[in-house]
This record gives sequence, structure tokens and C-alpha cells, in this order.
Amino acid sequence: MKNIFDSPIENKENLEEEKIIIDIGKYDSVDKIELKNITQIYKDKKGKNVIFNNFNLEIKDIKNKGQFTVIVGASGCGKSTILRYIAGLQKPTSGEIFLNGKLQTDDDRIGMIFQQYSSFPWSTVLKNVALPLEFRGINKSEREDMAMEMIKLVGLEGHEFKYAQYPTLSGGQLQRVAIARSLITNSEILLLDEPFGALDINTRLRMQDMLLEIWHKIKGDPTFILVTHDLSEAVYLADEIYIMKSNPGNVHEFIDIELPDQRNSELKHTQQFVDYVRHLENTMMTIK
Repeated sequence: MKNIFDSPIENKENLEEEKIIIDIGKYDSVDKIELKNITQIYKDKKGKNVIFNNFNLEIKDIKNKGQFTVIVGASGCGKSTILRYIAGLQKPTSGEIFLNGKLQTDDDRIGMIFQQYSSFPWSTVLKNVALPLEFRGINKSEREDMAMEMIKLVGLEGHEFKYAQYPTLSGGQLQRVAIARSLITNSEILLLDEPFGALDINTRLRMQDMLLEIWHKIKGDPTFILVTHDLSEAVYLADEIYIMKSNPGNVHEFIDIELPDQRNSELKHTQQFVDYVRHLENTMMTIK
């Protein structure tokens, strides 16, 4: 596995020969998320299909900031499976998952956003967002107050009494509902699996900016983990990128993205941004 920590890609003429310097001082001592010795085997009529074999992944916690982590890689390398592990939606054949240094339990709740809209169309935006709190037994007044805070955070104030269905709400607005509902479950960690894949390009670009805005507004050290096939989107959103390879799934390369925290469309025209995207493209062409 190659690592890039010490300087922007545009300053590297030969990545393979660069000396790696890891700035461990910028991280907290306890990992935000750790997947340890993970093996995932599916059995079918043809035999065993090994997705992971003794796979390890550490997502470190950047001090006083949090992190926006992006995972890219070819289809079948296990990107979405990693998110399902962290969300508690799937258990590996063997291995352990740690959250904030503690072994994951069935009580850990982490929201996950999918490409398909996951709202309940027969309920209002407010009821959709408040639903996880209703399951916890929180009284109506309190859960609606908390839901409204999340609705404001994702920019849906004024839509709270509309039904969460298309075309009453646009595709981008429906994804905002899902984000608000996930954050009310656990505002520290948000998992996103190709959440903007079904959106038109203009909406997708606006949603990228909205996601960064939410990440900056959340108190504490939030961790957003995004799986995407859009390499420009990966660079635009990420503090760090993991490039996955398959057969079995493993991390091929880690890239520390050294771009300003505050980002806008002009950033995409800079040489540094273009170099990051080009490096991702070249790497993806060489791995399976």
C-alpha cells in the first residue's frame, strides 16, 4: 500500500521513490473507526468468493477538526461493504470493528445514505427526520424540536410539512431528508454510498457544496465517509482518499488531500486540484 502524506501531488515527479513522512501529530491517539483482521467470504455453487482476507483499515481522527474520508475503487472491491460494516448492517465472516476505540455493539447506530431515495413518501419531512427518535421513545415535542434543528441544518426549513416524495420535493431535497434523518441518529459519523449518483449534474454539484457546509457546521469532530466513482467529486470533498483494489479487497493507496478547508468551484480549475484528479485517474487505470 502506498501512502501520500508529506506534500501535494503536483510536487512529486516520481511517487514511487518519494520518502513517506506521516504527520502523526495531527491525529488523535484513538482511531475514529478501525476494521481489524476482516475476512468476508461468500459461498455459492461455484465455491468461495473471498471479498476480504485479513483486511485492516484505520480511519484516524484529525485533532479538533474531524475528517471527510472518501473511498474509491473498481466495482467489487468492497467499498460499500465497508460502509455496511460501520453502519452495523452487515457483519464480516470474521474480524472486529471498533468505533472510537470501542468494540462495535448492536446498540451503535450510524446512518447511511444510499443512491436510492430512502424516505417514507406517506410521511412529512418532519416525521421522516424525527422517525429514529420516535423509535427510541423520545416524546413528540422533543423529537420534533430536534428534527427541526436538523432540517434547518440541511437547508429544508419551510418544507417540513411537505410529504417526502417526488415531485413534491426534488431529488436533491429528498437526499437532504435522508441526510438529516441519518445525522439525528448519530451526528458524529455519516456514511454515504454514491448518494448523488441519480441526480443531474447541476443538482449534484450543489449537493457537494451543501455536504461540505453541513460538515463544517456540525459541532465536534464529525466523520463523513463517502463512496463515489466520481474522481473529481472525491478530490473536491475529501481530506483523505483511500484507493481500493480487489480480489481480495485491500487498500492500494492512501492520499492526504492538501487543499483549503473552504472550497468552491474555482478550486477545480487550480493545477493542484487537476493533478490530484489526474493521479487518481492514472492509478485507477493500473489496478483491478
